Amino acid sequence: MGERRAREERRRAREFEAFVAGAAGRLLHAATLLTGEPFGAAPAAQDLLVGALSRTYADWDRLRGEDPYERTRHDLTARFAHTARRYRRPRGGMLDALPPQERLMLMLRMYEGVAEEQVAASLGLPVERVRGLCTRAMAEMLSRGGSREGGGPRGARPGAASLIASRML
Repeated sequence: MGERRAREERRRAREFEAFVAGAAGRLLHAATLLTGEPFGAAPAAQDLLVGALSRTYADWDRLRGEDPYERTRHDLTARFAHTARRYRRPRGGMLDALPPQERLMLMLRMYEGVAEEQVAASLGLPVERVRGLCTRAMAEMLSRGGSREGGGPRGARPGAASLIASRML
């Protein structure tokens, strides 16, 4: 019985390692956008991601066909939402000027491409509220040029949403 269990644990660890190898970069990028830290030096984002990945690993055998990336992203955003007050002060990142809730909406909508209805359902908000938060966040990003480093557009223009999304990548 012990040998069978050891084989299962090794299989589980290999599957999870393969998942992390493929998804950790994108998930860390999302966590960095959420925390408002600069890319490269993001200890709070790493902490958020480690917590989300730990939860995914603990539930790995119970996922049963569920997408582990979606599960981890959901846990990442839930952890961020529950601790958002920690991320109010500017940290030097691309989205640090936005309030945490707007950062969350912008990351989910523009970076992850999640539909407004899904965002609203997962966060328990009306679709109109999600739409309003995204619009306000986009306006703020456009007014400051989309990022700290570059000039970028001033004011709304066609393709502005895709411009901001490309800078988030």
